[in-house]
Amino acid sequence: MTYAIRAQNLAKLYQIGQRREMAKYATLRDSLAGLLRRPLGRASVGSVDLWALNDISFDIKFGEVVGIIGRNGAGKSTLLKVLSRITDPTSGRAELYGRVASLLEVGTGFHPELTGRENVYLNGAILGMRKAEIDRNFDEIVAFAEIDKFIDTAVKFYSSGMYVRLAFAVAAHLSPEILIVDEVLAVGDARFQKKCLAKMQDVGQQGRTVLFVSHSMQAILRMCDRTILLDGGSVVADGPSHKVVNTYLGKDQGAMGQREWLDPARAPGGEVARLRAVRACDPAGVIENTVDIRTPIIIEMEYEVLKGGYVMIPHFYLVNDDNIRILTSIDMDPEWRRRLRPAGRYVSRVAIPGNFLAEGTIYVEAGLTTLEPQIGQWYEKDVATFQVADNMEGDSARGDWGGKIQGIVRPLLDWSTTYSGS
Repeated sequence: MTYAIRAQNLAKLYQIGQRREMAKYATLRDSLAGLLRRPLGRASVGSVDLWALNDISFDIKFGEVVGIIGRNGAGKSTLLKVLSRITDPTSGRAELYGRVASLLEVGTGFHPELTGRENVYLNGAILGMRKAEIDRNFDEIVAFAEIDKFIDTAVKFYSSGMYVRLAFAVAAHLSPEILIVDEVLAVGDARFQKKCLAKMQDVGQQGRTVLFVSHSMQAILRMCDRTILLDGGSVVADGPSHKVVNTYLGKDQGAMGQREWLDPARAPGGEVARLRAVRACDPAGVIENTVDIRTPIIIEMEYEVLKGGYVMIPHFYLVNDDNIRILTSIDMDPEWRRRLRPAGRYVSRVAIPGNFLAEGTIYVEAGLTTLEPQIGQWYEKDVATFQVADNMEGDSARGDWGGKIQGIVRPLLDWSTTYSGS
């Protein structure tokens, strides 16, 4: 058998707002709550169909390490749950050949009352392994998870990081033919995340199949030769990782780290000025699609002034993947501020410092306005796109924390601590 996973026309329908039938032996609290939801005893009949997956088909060969990417709500987690047999598809068929280990959420497959040791053997048995096989891998699992002091403690007392370390160690070391991993690795410290990524690479090199969901394009590009892009529950791209990541970052519009208008007649602009290019590049001028979070990024706007004699204000907006405007930056170059500009070609640049933007996709919007009179010459959305990636080496603003960090910016700020003794 050449294929490890075969998905054929998979679809999953959820009905949002549909009232569930009352259990046969509902509690008094359930009954009262139901009455409150249904004034005068009338049942709620309204519901909205949501296709979390919509006619998805693909084949994955043995030994492939495949990334799954897409925005929140694209269907990534639903797909993994279907493939892991946690959720049944509404229609279609998924075939998996070999033992499957899934790590989809903290504590997947663990019994909270059992110890770490007991859960290792329980998970091994679920995977169809004999006790002797688990015995051979036990010490390596405990060492990888770094919880030797707590291996005989009930896992209900574990922190989320301890849960994930043990769960991943079990999934990766008990020799599954197929390893399915969701973004759950975002729990814990950066050092362990790097350790997990290295282990998944090792699993792939051993000829086993890995399916990896991540929002980190850096991790996807490093680990996966092939990537599948989901959007709205459908496959919109499937191919070499660098091409699919470029499609994702460009929002299918071809807008990546650079966008140019070679034909002046088609370039955005007014009677006074016309936009010719927008670029995101490193300090050396190299166009960048993926930027290390610690590295400064230069946003530049190339434009042509057709009619001189105006004060001009070039400006940029940066927008994140949640469509939140992170910042607005207006040209404050003292050489041209409040000065009338003659006709000609200009390039205006602004430097965004390293350790300022948070991880994720950044979309550049560019505009230019003349003063006296105030006239907008252009305002273009999504003219360039780049990905900010954290290398997890511990010297960025996240330090040694590997979990999710809230906020639309992530500056590396100065901290100080004073200790006065006990």
